[in-house]
Amino acid sequence: MAFDVARARRETPGTTRVAHLNNAGAALPPSSVTETVIAHLRLEAAIGGYEAAAAAAEQIEGTYDAIARLIGCRMDEIAVTENATRAWDMAFYAIPLRPGDRILTGRAEYASNVIAFLQVARRTGAVVEVVDDDEHGQLCIADLRRRLQGQGARSGEVKLIAITHVPTQGGLVNPAEEVGALAHEAGVFFLLDACQSVGQLPLDVQRIGCDFLSATGRKYLRGPRGTGFLYARSSVLDHVEPPFLDLHAATWTAPEHYEIQPGARRFESWETNYAAKIGLGVAADYALSWGLDAIEARITALAGRLRDRLRAVDGVRVHDQGRRRCGIVTFTVDGTSAREVQQRLAEARINTSVSYASSARFDLPRRGLPELVRASVHYYNTEEELDRLINALPACR
Repeated sequence: MAFDVARARRETPGTTRVAHLNNAGAALPPSSVTETVIAHLRLEAAIGGYEAAAAAAEQIEGTYDAIARLIGCRMDEIAVTENATRAWDMAFYAIPLRPGDRILTGRAEYASNVIAFLQVARRTGAVVEVVDDDEHGQLCIADLRRRLQGQGARSGEVKLIAITHVPTQGGLVNPAEEVGALAHEAGVFFLLDACQSVGQLPLDVQRIGCDFLSATGRKYLRGPRGTGFLYARSSVLDHVEPPFLDLHAATWTAPEHYEIQPGARRFESWETNYAAKIGLGVAADYALSWGLDAIEARITALAGRLRDRLRAVDGVRVHDQGRRRCGIVTFTVDGTSAREVQQRLAEARINTSVSYASSARFDLPRRGLPELVRASVHYYNTEEELDRLINALPACR
């Protein structure tokens, strides 16, 4: 069936103002999300914040249900957080690490995650080890297997595999299911950063086999900024403890004792933005109403067309890798900085972004790329908007 782009654009007011090709930064929300958030804020103003939360209890629980359906898990395996970084951090810092324990990650890993690896390595004596890429530029499963079998550069025990599903600086989709199978076989924790993939690709945590999955609301899911969530497999909760607790995550049972919540909500904090939290659930339901398979097909087709059109322009180089590719398209223009290209496109009301080497130091410098222009399409974008981007590119010099 043809994707109803006209309906998607009617329900996305921002499409009348800009060609928004920065969906891997923050997508345009549908009207239903915006109106839901505003309605709850008005309710808070009318009757009080605590009272509004009590009145919206069913909607709040509905957010957990929608996210659980979105990624194929139980409601009690979901924690809603203020952003994807907090979700990822709560999982990572909960994993017990000792001197010599090995953390395996990929060359495409994002800066925030690597900074956390390095901090914990300094504190604990754990070792960060980077798995090689394969010939397609994605994480090499054969090299990961060798390292898990003790044939890597380090001799300590592998305690954690932590990778990014869709890296910020390119269109590749890392082979998460193959990683999950190896992690399960080796009995190793597997943390998947799905910040760029949730909302644009079908995700099933049972098929992927991850123990933890972190994601944001603002990107392809089209939810409010300042929202994220963490999936935590129930079978691993007895083996980890949140890095910090409050009276929501745990109960103070006696003057010198407390009990941690039984489910994933142990990773949450008591204070939260309820309007945004409810809006996140509406965004998840909205994505489900379109169908993730249909969303992926539309996004992948648009991105493929954009890559083809960019390659046809003299002096433009596309830098995406991976056997499987998604909606993120990265490129450079000879003789013009990525920042200049972005500014030129912005003047034509075309939103894109720039990925810098400082966000991906295991990857971009070794490819000789200090920066890239990133155009990330969504299902509400059109072929005409792709043409506008091509026509607005600065001439090579």
